[in-house]
Amino acid sequence: MASMSSSLLFFSTFLLISSISSEAKDFLVGGSTDSWKIPTSTSDSLNKWAEANRFQVGDSLVWRYEAAKDSVLQVTREDYLSCNTSNPIAAHKDGTTVVSFHRSGAYYFVSGAEGACQKGQKMIVVVMSERHALRGISPAPAPVDYEGPAIAPTSGSNGVAVVKRGVLGALVVLGMMGFAF
Repeated sequence: MASMSSSLLFFSTFLLISSISSEAKDFLVGGSTDSWKIPTSTSDSLNKWAEANRFQVGDSLVWRYEAAKDSVLQVTREDYLSCNTSNPIAAHKDGTTVVSFHRSGAYYFVSGAEGACQKGQKMIVVVMSERHALRGISPAPAPVDYEGPAIAPTSGSNGVAVVKRGVLGALVVLGMMGFAF
């Protein structure tokens, strides 16, 4: 009975963690309200910020900027590379722009201010495919080679040693997954 209740507790905890960590998130572009600007250097580029984040389908980007001086244009890859602002997919000019991701793949954004794109005020965001949508769960570690002999079961064993090793193994795996008891 204790084994069943601990299994139920583990499963419930796993579901809770999965549901919490897979919720859609809003990302403030650049991490601050004044990030949508011409970068001072290539290392200050918003692409560096975008590369450091993991965007999922359902997440949103939030821009804050002076509506009288700037805008956010979503463009094609070709228009991004050439800084062509004449035919955007979407134009946002309200000073507080929110763009939600409804598909995986690359999204391209440039500034609508004259000459700003050519000076580096642009960003590419890559949204992960839905099959990678679980956040916070890392892939299992690679198996570790063990050079020791295998332990053969003995006749007449009541199975207690096997149960102890199984529980110990489960605790080791849970520890590798970051669960703390």
